Amino acid sequence: MSMSDPVADFLTRIRNGILARNETVACPRSTLKVRIAEILATEGYLNGVSETEDNKQGLLSLTLRWHGKGNAIQGIRRVSRPGQRNYVRANNLPRVRNGLGVAIVSTSRGLMTDRQARKMGVGGEVLCEVW
Repeated sequence: MSMSDPVADFLTRIRNGILARNETVACPRSTLKVRIAEILATEGYLNGVSETEDNKQGLLSLTLRWHGKGNAIQGIRRVSRPGQRNYVRANNLPRVRNGLGVAIVSTSRGLMTDRQARKMGVGGEVLCEVW
């Protein structure tokens, strides 16, 4: 059976890994998921991202970042869905938790955070919010 929203599945795997208090989370690899994971790692929400090959599309392994008993990711939410896309202009980019969180935006210049998109003056599709 084909999956209708692989990004939502990716975010749900991260959320479930946090709730189960896992050190790592594995999911099927795609270029979009790798780029989202790299952005989360550079923003300090993940400790590491590694890719492994298998006979299919490959696996993406994420090392979650824990501090004490809590996780660095307090919340993660899919904004733009296949049934309801959410496109914004550069001047209407959302501020997640008044700048404490990050929104990942798919622009014509690639995937980037809301801060980077605002700085470059480009809008696009808001994929998800993390805080």
